[in-house]
Amino acid sequence: MADRSAPSCHLRLEWVYGYRGHQCRNNLYYTAAKEIVYFVAGVGVVYSPREHRQKFYLGHQDDIISLALHPDRVLVATGQVGKEPYICVWDSYTVQTVSVLKDVHTHGIACLAFDLDGQRLVSVGLDSKNTVCVWDWRKGKLLSMAPGHTDRIFDISWDLYQPNKLVSCGVKHIKFWSLCGNSLTPKRGVFGKTGDLQTILCLACARDEVTYSGALNGDIYVWKGINLVRTIQGAHAAGIFSMNACEEGFATGGRDGCVRLWDLNFKPITVIDLRETDQGYKGLSVRSVCWRGDHILVGTQDSEIFEIVVHERNKPFLIMQGHCEGELWALAVHPTKPLAMTGSDDRSVRIWSLIDHALIARCNMEEPIRCAAVSTDGIHLALGMKDGSFTVLRVRDMTEVVHIKDRKEAIHELKYSPDGNFLAVGSNDSSVDIYGVVQRYKKVGECIGSLSFITHMDWSSDSKYLQTNDGNGKRLFYRMPSGKEVTNKEELKGIQWASWTCVSGVEVNGIWPKYSDINDINSVDANFIGQVMVTADDYGIVKLFRYPCLRKGAKFKKYLGHSAHVTNVRWSHDHQWVVSIGGADHSVFQWKFVPDRKLKDSLHIAPQESLVDSNSDESDSDQSDVPELDSEIEQETQITYRRQVYKEDLPQLKEQCKEKRKSAASKRRERAPGNSIRLHFVHGYRGYDCRSNLFYTQTGEIVYHVAAVGVVYNRQQNTQRFYLGHDDDILCLAIHPLKDYVATGQVGRDSSIHIWDTETIKPLSVLKGYHQYGVCAVDFSADGKRLASVGIDDNHTIVLWDWKKGEKLSAVRGSKDKIFVVKINPFMPDKLITVGIKHMKFWRRAGGGLIGRKGCIGALGRTDTMMCAVYGWTEEMAFSGTSTGDVCIWRDVFLIKTVKAHDGPVFSMHALEKGFVTGGKDGVVALWDDTFERCLKTYAIKRAALAPGSKGLLLEDNPSIRAISLGHGHILVGTKNGEILEVDKSGPITLLVQGHMEGEVWGLATHPHLPICATVSDDKTLRIWDLSPSHCMLAVRKLKKGGRCCCFSPDGKALAVGLNDGSFLIVNADTLEDLVSFQHRKDVISEIRFSPGAGKYLAVASCDNFVDIYNVMSSKRVGICKGASSYITHMDWDVRGKLLQVNTGAKEQLFFEAPRGKKQTIPSLEVEKIGWASWTSVLGSCCEGIWPIIGEVTDVTASCLTSDSKVLATGDDFGFVKLFRYPARGKFGKFKRYVAHSTHVTNVRWTYDDSLLITVGGADTSLMLWTYEMEGHRDSRQCDSEESDLDSEEDGGYDSDVTRENEINYTIKALSTNIRPMFGIKPHLQQKEPTLDERPPVSRALPQPEKLQTNNVGKKKRPIEDLILELVFGYRGKDCRNNVHYLNDGADVIYHTASVGILYNVATGSQSFYQEHNDDILCLTVNQHPKFTNIVATGQLQLLLFTCGMQ
Repeated sequence: MADRSAPSCHLRLEWVYGYRGHQCRNNLYYTAAKEIVYFVAGVGVVYSPREHRQKFYLGHQDDIISLALHPDRVLVATGQVGKEPYICVWDSYTVQTVSVLKDVHTHGIACLAFDLDGQRLVSVGLDSKNTVCVWDWRKGKLLSMAPGHTDRIFDISWDLYQPNKLVSCGVKHIKFWSLCGNSLTPKRGVFGKTGDLQTILCLACARDEVTYSGALNGDIYVWKGINLVRTIQGAHAAGIFSMNACEEGFATGGRDGCVRLWDLNFKPITVIDLRETDQGYKGLSVRSVCWRGDHILVGTQDSEIFEIVVHERNKPFLIMQGHCEGELWALAVHPTKPLAMTGSDDRSVRIWSLIDHALIARCNMEEPIRCAAVSTDGIHLALGMKDGSFTVLRVRDMTEVVHIKDRKEAIHELKYSPDGNFLAVGSNDSSVDIYGVVQRYKKVGECIGSLSFITHMDWSSDSKYLQTNDGNGKRLFYRMPSGKEVTNKEELKGIQWASWTCVSGVEVNGIWPKYSDINDINSVDANFIGQVMVTADDYGIVKLFRYPCLRKGAKFKKYLGHSAHVTNVRWSHDHQWVVSIGGADHSVFQWKFVPDRKLKDSLHIAPQESLVDSNSDESDSDQSDVPELDSEIEQETQITYRRQVYKEDLPQLKEQCKEKRKSAASKRRERAPGNSIRLHFVHGYRGYDCRSNLFYTQTGEIVYHVAAVGVVYNRQQNTQRFYLGHDDDILCLAIHPLKDYVATGQVGRDSSIHIWDTETIKPLSVLKGYHQYGVCAVDFSADGKRLASVGIDDNHTIVLWDWKKGEKLSAVRGSKDKIFVVKINPFMPDKLITVGIKHMKFWRRAGGGLIGRKGCIGALGRTDTMMCAVYGWTEEMAFSGTSTGDVCIWRDVFLIKTVKAHDGPVFSMHALEKGFVTGGKDGVVALWDDTFERCLKTYAIKRAALAPGSKGLLLEDNPSIRAISLGHGHILVGTKNGEILEVDKSGPITLLVQGHMEGEVWGLATHPHLPICATVSDDKTLRIWDLSPSHCMLAVRKLKKGGRCCCFSPDGKALAVGLNDGSFLIVNADTLEDLVSFQHRKDVISEIRFSPGAGKYLAVASCDNFVDIYNVMSSKRVGICKGASSYITHMDWDVRGKLLQVNTGAKEQLFFEAPRGKKQTIPSLEVEKIGWASWTSVLGSCCEGIWPIIGEVTDVTASCLTSDSKVLATGDDFGFVKLFRYPARGKFGKFKRYVAHSTHVTNVRWTYDDSLLITVGGADTSLMLWTYEMEGHRDSRQCDSEESDLDSEEDGGYDSDVTRENEINYTIKALSTNIRPMFGIKPHLQQKEPTLDERPPVSRALPQPEKLQTNNVGKKKRPIEDLILELVFGYRGKDCRNNVHYLNDGADVIYHTASVGILYNVATGSQSFYQEHNDDILCLTVNQHPKFTNIVATGQLQLLLFTCGMQ
């Protein structure tokens, strides 16, 4: 079998040729270490001119377009483009990430700037509003955000001399911002008559509110405050792209190729015209300048970086060169020397030295270049052009040998034959021409088999054959030099290829992802000696595969850096390096090839961290054919937690049923019942798909969860207390280090995590808003202040919280596959680990992001599926349990050894002060020493070891262990079968809690005269439970099939059980031994009932629409009830045992005579008069009110009537248990509702004396006991939630004033334009708002809103004097309250009207005003704290709300 694993060698980025000068500015700086920082493609580069060495920051996954240097000149912030762009703050010494800022901007981040002390960072987005954001970057926290401008913003800067002030500039505007609280408020710069309104490209702030800015026409505009005070005309001959402030003054650079230096008062010092220097050329344009001491850095539009020493200003030193704008496609390597040749759409061909990392020759051609090849002797360089011609140059001096044009379309590929005699030229005309090198490139052959453009070609080693690939993905072969196509497979078999650069062919099948477009991969090059090959694709990724690579979807190592298309990739002649080139980023990357043997030496070098998971689903795993998953894990990964309807959808669904509500509200409906129920005890523990969810609390109680209930169990008293804050399945639980608080995470559309106190059972914090569908893992930090959580969304998002504040600190996409556990490092709360399916990752917090590194396995094995993890006794040590039974021991991110611990998966692991305890699928609990070298003791969970005080029976020996916890001298164990056991260190085992195993529970029956009930479930067990205070399972029997229903005989001695295969049995109720069994049906038996009295007959209903009636004594079928059009759901006998009532899935209510089964028609009024032995029906006029308003979505699955026929209990598909008065006539009856089950409540039954209501939840496997409380019994009613679906008018209408205020619609008032017609422009805006004609022809802005339609402002008008508000009559009382207050001990009164806050002085009668609001104020409050005297908050109408302080 072909090896599909990733190669063990790897590539390391060694050098990047190029600099991003196009469409960027101000992106080149000196760091404190006198290194130069800039970016190209998706890589941040730190270049040391002294050592001629580069370091790389690889935290981005798309083009970087902005850069800012921190005031300490060590830290750098970079911003990228992309759908979800982010900002990275990183250290230029270590090139490691310090912080990630994300989740706010879209499209890209256009500019960045740090404030004076470096605490805050401002960023500007590329979205349509050019959003401006201010960040506390260390915390990754957004402090403020505001729309920037309708058009592009080119530069932003903090005013370094005034705190909380910023300036931004861009297309035809400059804005001066002030940051107050979390609100950013702009004021537009007033150009006035001093200068023309025009685009401002760059700016710098100086003392005394002075701002200098560079304009598009080459002038410098000087601002004082927000007004333009003077212009320095002709500072540059064209646009000024960059301005840099330093201690000595300012440096500016412009499109005219000049750099100018100015003193601190902006008086000119000197000018350096780069076009006139030795290295200069016509059209040189400066995009970035940086002045430090006597050195100036200059970055140009054409990707060069110059360094100028001031006293030798005519001799700039060229530090870096790259291709200019235009796509870069051509790449060739010299056959004998470490040289690479590139050619681009910028028409230049360049030769780079791979040893000196420098450009050694450059030559400009007439046409854009698309491909290149060097002859076998290294003398000739052939270039294919975009116009269909090709040129051959001498490598030595770049002089032309020949120029030939035989084709009209671009030449995309050319190659010399290995013997040097021929040149094959492939064009977009679908043909390959063969030229004779010795005959001065005379055409000697033509290959015309392709139907599409030629993409790749390779010669055979003997130069007799050529293979080609074309745009259709076809691979063809030709005989050389004639060009005749070869189709005979035998002839092709023995061909040895001199090179392999083709993307299709058996040898490279594996490079294609399973589902991919044939043109995704642009280039391939095989290294035959090293048996590896490298590919370049459209996603900016360079990949390393084994060669040959025969099977699709092979594993690989991948390398990021290029931003978009990587157009070409080649090995150097000696296979030491790989050279790759980027299309749009026109950069050349040189990678060092590190063979396997060097890998061992490089283990001490930390792997390059990358924000982007370089281990996408199909990559980087060292082993592809991972063994099959353990069956239990496989089963678990297939569980879906998605719901069709979530409880959060209820209000919306009710809203859709408005008409129904109105009609119901008008009718007088029956009150909800006065009696109520309270949750008393729950049998069950969620073990089948959860782990490590069972702990001792501070007081020695046990906390765990089942269904939607958090349970605190007192094992001495055998009582339970419940946390009922969740409304759907809880999937995980973690305990605070002090063992007093617990965090639980649930399923939900926007799922929540609750942190609650185990003593008071009160919630302390609820965290929402970041996890979709559910939360599958949580963990507290060692100091208890932080919480980590993992979601079950497609990316398994990991979030780190400050849970007390309810604040998200950091988030990151975790993995495509399921994550089982998250653990926070106890020594360093900024670090965590996650484990899951083929996943072991070490994370560290960086601002608002988390940076992950895969565990390095090295030669020790393969990435296995990890089921559990803990940290050890130092911050570097971690331990994880695998699905194969091993424990992996990690130091930092490296695997140092593995220990065999269990047979089958290790599901749970717990760290002790000295040592560890583990539990596995093999049902063994093992105690280990602190290095996992010795297993000190093992406990097998067996029936024989059960102590006498157990609350139930073990279903099987060695159940799979899912949770382990230690405390109070015992080991607490949770099993997959839903059992909680306490293991004494000396050996005996006590069973404390038990429930059904995985599978739905439907069957429920209560005993006719004892506190006992029976349940039967899809887990193939029948169980008998004691409902008296001992709360235990009395008996259990395994069945051959799962069951859906059961029923006690009237004397309680027999128990009938209906199974899923259409059979049923009658068993002895005490011993559960078979009495009799039958099978007449193939489909599920859905309901089974003994007739009342002597229990002579047994009615058996099935899902194939029939009810069979059996005579119990003679064991014969005596009747069949036919006529139902759907499966039978419910069934009741009348008191005489002569009549059967049946409900079906089609909502039919049918009646049959017993025992013959004849169908009867009975009017609905008569139905109520009949005495029924039981009522579990959900249809008919007497229970019409139990169906909710949204009855189409949710089904009422079960009901049961108390023996006094007063209260009907129901269970439904939403997980609600409800109580109605009986009979519940009329639609939408009122009810009391209780939440504890998660989704479907499948059955409800009252006990024989109505003291308890028993309910079972389908998939949540739990059995719940509720005590029935009579009216007037008011205990702590923690679960009596919402009384009803409808609050109708009969409950007392509103007062007329309240009604009117309730109906006011503010949105229309505030936002419609017809109330306040707006034409023309406010006077203070007139001078600076450009008319529509003046707007730039290409604008990224959205169309103007109607409010801002502009008049003709060109005419000269008299300046308008300002108006000052003197007095306001009025006070807003009509729809506001509590909005008048005394201030200053009664000297002043504060209130509001319209959009003005008014301070009225009682003594003088004068008013002063707060006028920062721009729409009606609706509320006002005064801060009562003595520390904050005279602070007022007011809130206004608008889509965005402000809160303003009033001083």
